[in-house]
Amino acid sequence: MTIEDELKIITRNVVDVLPNKEELKKLLQERRPLKIKYGVDPTAPDIHLGHTVVLWKLRDFQNLGHIVQFILGDFTAMIGDPSGRNEARKTLPEDVIRDNAKTYLDQVFKILNKEKTEVNPNSKWFKQMGLDGFLGLASHYTVARVLERSEFKDRFVNKQEITLLEFIYPLLQGYDSVMLKNDIEIGGTDQTFNLLVGRDLQKDYGQKEQIVLTMPLLVGTDGTRKMSKTYGNYIGITDAAEQMFGKAMSITDNLIFTYFRLLTPVPETRIAGMELKVRSGEMNPRDAKAMLASELVVLYHGKEKALAASEEFDRIFKNKELPSEMPSSVYANSDKVWIVDALVDNKLAKNKTEANRLIQQGAVELDGSVISVPDYDISLEKEHILKVGKRRFLKIRGGKNTV
Repeated sequence: MTIEDELKIITRNVVDVLPNKEELKKLLQERRPLKIKYGVDPTAPDIHLGHTVVLWKLRDFQNLGHIVQFILGDFTAMIGDPSGRNEARKTLPEDVIRDNAKTYLDQVFKILNKEKTEVNPNSKWFKQMGLDGFLGLASHYTVARVLERSEFKDRFVNKQEITLLEFIYPLLQGYDSVMLKNDIEIGGTDQTFNLLVGRDLQKDYGQKEQIVLTMPLLVGTDGTRKMSKTYGNYIGITDAAEQMFGKAMSITDNLIFTYFRLLTPVPETRIAGMELKVRSGEMNPRDAKAMLASELVVLYHGKEKALAASEEFDRIFKNKELPSEMPSSVYANSDKVWIVDALVDNKLAKNKTEANRLIQQGAVELDGSVISVPDYDISLEKEHILKVGKRRFLKIRGGKNTV
């Protein structure tokens, strides 16, 4: 493979190459396995498809013979990355981070080649740093420089809290690069400041500066905001096959080919061909979306489950039938239940406030009829089908719990 071919693969879908592509090209011309750093703070137990945008790029590097240095930020997670935040993060206890880290790695290796991945918990060096080392690190950056960050600048102007820990975070993330002596670091566009701090620190410590690659932030299923569990617009890689398929079918049409390019290994020639057919009217966007949904489910669940998920989706949404399987809830010794309680009890709503909002939005149906007022009791003399949104169903009845 020529340098130009390798460069084309590496920069596909990349937003920025810093300082420039020429420096990246020079690095590739060294014709050696490069060390590619990527860091993740395990602040939650699961990852969603938004996280996989960078992971698939890392897999490109591995396929080209390079080594991924995966930073498991078990130390930095206790502080929390301030990127994209308009308020201070809450610190996390070590036991929570430890549990999250295990599931993160299990899920990351659904994409990355484990044999070509070095896992580096950054607690390994930070817990041994000592006060002298920490003060030495802190001397490398000024408050004015850190305040250049838009998140901090806005919060400072608005007199919102900024903790000293948040000021320190970019230095800690950058110091990971000093410890690994990596050639390239990759992250989302929201990480640009942190990644450039890594370059600065490597230079200060007498090392060759890393090349920085930034990847786009994935827009969520709502079509407006970045994918996030906070916004509820995410597709988790541990979602059940039917749930993953259904969520993919709910994305807006303008995201179909962005998702194809960022989230699947489908060749660009095939994607471009489909895109052209959709634009010309030769292909229905729904069919392209169904192909995307199948590709995603195949990646994380296999072909058999992808086919079953597709058939189940068609049964519910094309043929207006009920799912072949759905959870069931029994209220023993009761002849009725308040619909708000039913939604919260069965995790169809996080709390009563959300349950009320769903009902007022017309998102709740009982036996096919929309329930539009929260002040409604479900009679339990017979079995009912409760539906929330497009994809969540529940059988509910009274009597003894034999399920």
